Amino acid sequence: MEMREARGLQLALSSHITRLENLWIVPSQTGSKKYAVDLDNDPPTCTCPDYEAHRRECKHILAVRYQLKRESGESLLEPEQIVRPTYRQEWREYNQAQRNEKSRFQELLYQLCQTIDEPPQLMGRPRALLADIIFCAGVKVYEAVSGRRNMSDLREAHQRGYVTSAVHYNTTSKYLERAELTPYLKELITQSALPLKDIESEFCVDSSGFRIRGTSTWFNHKYGKEIEKSEWLKLHVMTGRCSNVVAAVEVSDRKAHDTLFFPPLLNKTAEAGFTLREVSGDKGYDSFKNRRLVLLKGAIPYIPFRSDANPEGKGALWLRMYHFFRYHSDEFAGYYHKRSNVESTFSMIKRKFGEGLRSRTETAQVNEVLLKVLCHNICCLVGAMYEIGVEPDFMVKEPF
Repeated sequence: MEMREARGLQLALSSHITRLENLWIVPSQTGSKKYAVDLDNDPPTCTCPDYEAHRRECKHILAVRYQLKRESGESLLEPEQIVRPTYRQEWREYNQAQRNEKSRFQELLYQLCQTIDEPPQLMGRPRALLADIIFCAGVKVYEAVSGRRNMSDLREAHQRGYVTSAVHYNTTSKYLERAELTPYLKELITQSALPLKDIESEFCVDSSGFRIRGTSTWFNHKYGKEIEKSEWLKLHVMTGRCSNVVAAVEVSDRKAHDTLFFPPLLNKTAEAGFTLREVSGDKGYDSFKNRRLVLLKGAIPYIPFRSDANPEGKGALWLRMYHFFRYHSDEFAGYYHKRSNVESTFSMIKRKFGEGLRSRTETAQVNEVLLKVLCHNICCLVGAMYEIGVEPDFMVKEPF
């Protein structure tokens, strides 16, 4: 018995389901709400959020079906115990990765920074090396401390030969405010994901907010009062399902629509050398152009259709995808559920490196959130080194 059927059976046995003309009123298992089920429709419908989102038989419809069986005199079995799937943790490898993560992090970050081609300096005082700036900023974000408290770690990194000098924290902060640093960080994020390209072919796309300084205020006419909410930047990522490594990244303001960033994320992932087989995303990426782009890259898009989607006039392939979503919803949900891995990626980044940004200017905030993603990728690499034997090699210089 599937989990959905088990919950429907449990609901039929433990709840009071009533009939109102052609509708069945089914109470919610988690609250005081009630939902209306109509079995006369083809297919049957329900007013619950689960049905509205997926357009397939929910536990409330299944509960009504079990209720009808019981009324006809058929005996119902006791619902099977619902056991969530668990996954074995390789504790020995995990413990080794955690014990050595900090030293390995600096080693891998140093190797990544060595791939940077330093821009030429034609005049002025000798400036700090860009590789040193990014290394120092990356260590600061990884340690989640202030620039002043980070200086002791930078002095130790200088003794190990990872930087030519322990860059002053004021210098690091000034460089983070430069827009020319942003493309370097984006490229380093993609470079840090490439060692895992042999195990990543299923990708998930989504966005999440990172809190910045300041608030926005507006008047809410419904409640007749002003509402104040924190400002935030929007991080868009294309992440692998197996390792949660981020292959491509974009940053925007909070009002930008997700679907606009789907093409650059997908193109960057493909251009980097990843083999694409599946791409999962939520309804925010539902568009003909996005699905067509995924198909052109040789992958299958698992993006749910909106309730008002019209597949007519867009070709046989589009119609087949629409029918697969509507009439094979359980099978589609199995593929679409892989999208939840991108939520795990955001959770990993925010729990480890914080969901708030310390920088004050917009450019520095963008660079800071990119550094968080870069640190996350390096941590994923450290785990892969001990768990599956990946050996990263970034020493080949490629121009940005």
